[in-house]
Amino acid sequence: MNLQGVLEGILFVVGDEGITLKTLCKIMEINETEAKSLLKILRESYEENDRGLRVTFLGDAFKLTTKKEHKEYYQKLVENPETNNLSNASLETLAIIAYNGPLTRMEVEELRGVNSSNLIRKLVAKGLIKEDGKSPMPGRPNLYKVTSEFLDYFGLATINDLPKSPEINKATDEIDLFTSIYKED
Repeated sequence: MNLQGVLEGILFVVGDEGITLKTLCKIMEINETEAKSLLKILRESYEENDRGLRVTFLGDAFKLTTKKEHKEYYQKLVENPETNNLSNASLETLAIIAYNGPLTRMEVEELRGVNSSNLIRKLVAKGLIKEDGKSPMPGRPNLYKVTSEFLDYFGLATINDLPKSPEINKATDEIDLFTSIYKED
């Protein structure tokens, strides 16, 4: 098995959360020396001029990041009106964070039921959400909340101006469903 490829895939999947050396060793079933060696080789290969990513150690985690020298192009992408549309998935993610934030990526994914790391990365890049500290959960993942740009984008003065979600009385709905289907003769 190509451990270099496995490492690269793991770094891609964990996204902006990154991964600690200890967790990486556990997942790949290798020791710390092997993990450091693999990280060094991958890091050196990404430092080539023809690569757009790099392996970065931030906080206590390794992650893939873009190269700073290409920033002007990423900025154009984010500012381009053609790429600035929000998909339904983006709107859903924004709504979850706006109504329930601050939340971790994993909490958003639990509510959505699908991987949301790329969406969160894009929403951060567009300035609609931002990191808001660290969660006390194991691994201390980032917390995300909406920004003032989010409020401007949707024409809101404060987060309290969000429309109220309708309250549903689940107990009543369950009883009504039961009695409407199973009527006594």
